[in-house]
Amino acid sequence: MRDYTYVYILQSCQDARRHYTGISNDLADRLRRHNAGECPHTAKYRPWAIRSAIAFRERERAAEFERYLKSHSGRVFASRHF
Repeated sequence: MRDYTYVYILQSCQDARRHYTGISNDLADRLRRHNAGECPHTAKYRPWAIRSAIAFRERERAAEFERYLKSHSGRVFASRHF
């Protein structure tokens, strides 16, 4: 499934109120890196679990959706639907 770009939402297993939204072509490796502490933004609240992941064929569309999810209205949308 490397032909896809994934927009994902992680939830901290340590503090369920903490979420992180990101984008990756290799979702399994990206989760491994988050949980290994290689990402400064997520190291404090690890381990992380994938709450939602959406696959896109076009990276540009995935990047647009990630930007939306990181906006205020996108965070509200994600909390209601994911």
